[in-house]
Amino acid sequence: MKKALITGITGQDGSYLADLLLEKGYEVTGMVRRSSTETYERISHIKDKVNLIQGDLLDELSLMEIMEEVNPDEIYNLAAMSFVPTSWSHPVLTGEFTALGVVRMLEAMKRICPKAKFYQASSSEMFGKVQEVPQSETTPFYPRSPYGVSKAYGHYITVNYRESYDIFASSGILFNHESPRRGKEFVTRKVTDSVARIKLGLMDKLYMGNIDSCRDWGFAGDYVEAMWLMLQQDQPDDFVISTGEENSVRTLLQVAFDHVGLDWEKHVEIDKALYRPAEVEKLLGDCTKAKTELNWEPKVNFEQLTKMMVDSDMKLVEKEIQDK
Repeated sequence: MKKALITGITGQDGSYLADLLLEKGYEVTGMVRRSSTETYERISHIKDKVNLIQGDLLDELSLMEIMEEVNPDEIYNLAAMSFVPTSWSHPVLTGEFTALGVVRMLEAMKRICPKAKFYQASSSEMFGKVQEVPQSETTPFYPRSPYGVSKAYGHYITVNYRESYDIFASSGILFNHESPRRGKEFVTRKVTDSVARIKLGLMDKLYMGNIDSCRDWGFAGDYVEAMWLMLQQDQPDDFVISTGEENSVRTLLQVAFDHVGLDWEKHVEIDKALYRPAEVEKLLGDCTKAKTELNWEPKVNFEQLTKMMVDSDMKLVEKEIQDK
């Protein structure tokens, strides 16, 4: 039985990845922070099937102890300060977790289990002020937030350890990926949760920032399969994971409100205070390499994803109303 260690198991991606690895017969261990106020809501359905172990990306000794105890075959480093707007208010902490946390993971692995395979969660936010459209593995990075800068550091240090110490370390440059398990602070879930609340009469207005921003949105359940595939290859490498389709926040609003029979323009108001200090206008991924070398394809398209999330939030809000 293969053993996998997942940092960030209580997050969106960690929970979907744990589902996938359990289906494939892995023994799954998830790292959770000692002082974590995080709920285990996303993994409540599998909590008795995974091992949870306390550790912290800020504490290298705890990482070494975990790797010694688990002796994993595969390590998936998904933990990070993952909400871009928060990185502006907490830039130093973002760097500690999202940049230096990767070095601590790699260093612990190099010392304790150098034969394990390592996956680093890189991000399309590294492209930032994009230098070409679409973006591929060879597109230069130009990050536009402390989060994007930290992810770029994490990405390059992974490449550096791979080339310097001959360890199996791959990075997935994942474009935006969403699901019903997405946090409500992210724009997709903010929209779908608000649509449900407006439809059910709990609110009337949704305040948005820049609705002309364009993103390449896919389904998190599809993207964790690409992570797993990267660690099944003979050689480590970096891969862009995306749908290759671009949609604006405006289109997201239209699809989500249309799905419940509402006109989005009657309920959405623009609030300039919600704009980012430096905007990332256009992210669109070229995942040709992943399709060719990993034989990976996204299965859920943007419209299906948006409707899936609205349907899920309708059920959650209806339950909320019933429980009152």
